[in-house]
Amino acid sequence: RYLELAKPYLSAAFFGNDLGTQLSLLISPDSFDEFVLPYLTEIVQGIKAFGLKTAMHSCGSIDLIIPKLIHAGVDILHPLQAKAAGMDAESLAAKYGGQLEFMGGVDTQELLPFGNSRQVKEEVLRLREIFQGKFIVSPSHEALLPNVPFENVMAMSEGAKQM
Repeated sequence: RYLELAKPYLSAAFFGNDLGTQLSLLISPDSFDEFVLPYLTEIVQGIKAFGLKTAMHSCGSIDLIIPKLIHAGVDILHPLQAKAAGMDAESLAAKYGGQLEFMGGVDTQELLPFGNSRQVKEEVLRLREIFQGKFIVSPSHEALLPNVPFENVMAMSEGAKQM
């Protein structure tokens, strides 16, 4: 019912939950196939029925299941958790470039809280270059924590807007 009412205001619907840790999946790929994928596919199909893109959230190292997410119809993966194993921008762009749009990747574990504004802006520009237009600038987790300096938030925004 929500999608029916909100569709005129949306370009995508966002859903998900964490499927990975810093090093690997929370469950085996076989368990994912049996217990998660059928329901995830049902959610994606329900969103697609309204003509919307699907944006799915999952923190962690989920590279093993990204092909399954693409096959299920996920259009946008959030976040690109930069410090999780196998989730670096170069590898993901090489494997899935053009098949999936990535949202995230501006590291919230080290860069945003402890880097300087120049480093943050350079990283945003680097990520934009790697993903060649298939990238939505966002932190590598779902929120900016209070330890991120305001200057670094503004530098992330400036990098996102730079032509």
